[in-house]
Amino acid sequence: MQTKITLIIDNPEAPEAFEHHVPALLALAKDLPGLVRTESAKVWPKEDTTPTPAYRTLDLYFPDYAAASHAVTTAQAGAFFQKLTETGGTFTGLFSELDHN
Repeated sequence: MQTKITLIIDNPEAPEAFEHHVPALLALAKDLPGLVRTESAKVWPKEDTTPTPAYRTLDLYFPDYAAASHAVTTAQAGAFFQKLTETGGTFTGLFSELDHN
């Protein structure tokens, strides 16, 4: 079954600085072996101006669980996750089986 890795990126201390790095992060993500497609989204601000539960999401789609599991063990993943942590991005990662392809 097609597998999606979702990264839920927490609110950074310096959002403008983090945004500066997003294009490079997306370019590194697209180098992951077996990647079928990516989807990146920025969380809308809340109307009452309280902090959002997260800042961004990044979905990485793979043909199956084995491909996704392999991709995160590669040098390309190492470069991506190093860049993400260097930019101050803390995150939660989820592996999900897609119900519909």
